[in-house]
Amino acid sequence: MSGGAPPAAPGSGPAVTAVRGSLAWFSDDPFLTSDDRALEYVEDGLLVCRDGRITASGRYGDLVGSLPPGTAVVHHRGKLVLPGLIDPHVHYVQTRITGSYGEELLDWLQRYVYPEEVRFADAAYARSCAALFCDQLLRNGTTTALVGCATFPVSVDALFEEAARRGMRIAAGKVLMDRNARTDLLDRSPIRAYEESEALIRRWHGVGRNLYAVTPRFAVACTDEMLRLAGRLWHAHPGTLAQTHLAENREEVGQVRELFPDRRDYVDVYDHFGLLGRGAVFAHAVHLNGREWRRLSESGSGVAHCPTSNLFLGSGLFSARAAKDPRHPVRTGLGTDVGGGTGLSLLETMGEAYKVGRLRGFPMSGVGLFYLATLGGAQAMGLEGTVGSLAPGNEADFVVLDPSATPMLAARTAESETVGDLLFALGHLGDDRAVALTYVGGRVAHERGPCRDAEG
Repeated sequence: MSGGAPPAAPGSGPAVTAVRGSLAWFSDDPFLTSDDRALEYVEDGLLVCRDGRITASGRYGDLVGSLPPGTAVVHHRGKLVLPGLIDPHVHYVQTRITGSYGEELLDWLQRYVYPEEVRFADAAYARSCAALFCDQLLRNGTTTALVGCATFPVSVDALFEEAARRGMRIAAGKVLMDRNARTDLLDRSPIRAYEESEALIRRWHGVGRNLYAVTPRFAVACTDEMLRLAGRLWHAHPGTLAQTHLAENREEVGQVRELFPDRRDYVDVYDHFGLLGRGAVFAHAVHLNGREWRRLSESGSGVAHCPTSNLFLGSGLFSARAAKDPRHPVRTGLGTDVGGGTGLSLLETMGEAYKVGRLRGFPMSGVGLFYLATLGGAQAMGLEGTVGSLAPGNEADFVVLDPSATPMLAARTAESETVGDLLFALGHLGDDRAVALTYVGGRVAHERGPCRDAEG
């Protein structure tokens, strides 16, 4: 499900051949094995990239001698090089309403989200928001994202254009919805929505690194016919993704029960219409029963844990224990869910995920948190082996984190004696200031400022 190959010239900086620093990535799920077995860490490492992909990663002393003569090595002493962060649930069309007060989910949608999304019928407005959104993702170290747009095709065009310009791997799609919202936002008909989505797939899927995601908003906003056609569309186009919301708050779950009385539960609604499977990502998954968790696992579906959004809207506390039950584990990533989420920083989101886990009796280590934000997100989206790792063969998207970015972070990380503790500190005290550089396809796409340690 990797889609198109990296473009010839992603990002904005000079091509990177070799990067030296402390390397950290994941070869397994630490929730199902252990931190030590899942984490790959090389204190003095070298990452070698060619044609937008990683060709080697390992000890500097072992690899430097095999570099072609004249190869420039970029040095990031004292910094940590990790896979680019992956956000499996975020709404670019809600960027400008982040932090808007609302009573709870359904009220918040009506008061803020839907009026804002109507503005994305204007192509110029959509382009300005898409540019801001993509730049802020890169500023926060995020190189791959699964993104919700609006019902208007121009909103999708704007995002894919900006993502392609930056060489980012973005999966996105036109929102499908035909009830329970303001009429100027609803699709005219399910078949019209299907046709518009199919045209977008032909125009954008696999172009550069763009991937299309079939996007029914959620069951409350979709008739049976809309969900049926969404499932048909997804299966008609192998390699596309699917995304929607699931069991975010109790009122929503109650409405789904009333709207679909013949279905066993919320997951069964999507299952009935063919929307479960590899490459399908369900955001939130806060209020699920045991059968629902088992079915998500059996189907290979992914979920996006969105702690800042769930806390901001008072929706509930995600159960990582249920998601990572070894009897039926579910592929899980960490989503910012802007604009319900309170920012695009996955570093800050890690800290909130830890707090939610602590309240649910399932605290997460720094290794677990960074796994969710990298390989976990890739697995949820069905993109492992393509992004989310520094292993050879993966696309050369990576981030350089600075443990000394702020006085508080520097003081705290100076006491770290293990990489696990260093990751934990970055996941609680880090934010966009800790992102020294973001690389996309082996090129610099964002730089916080001149790197003091950079050598040429």
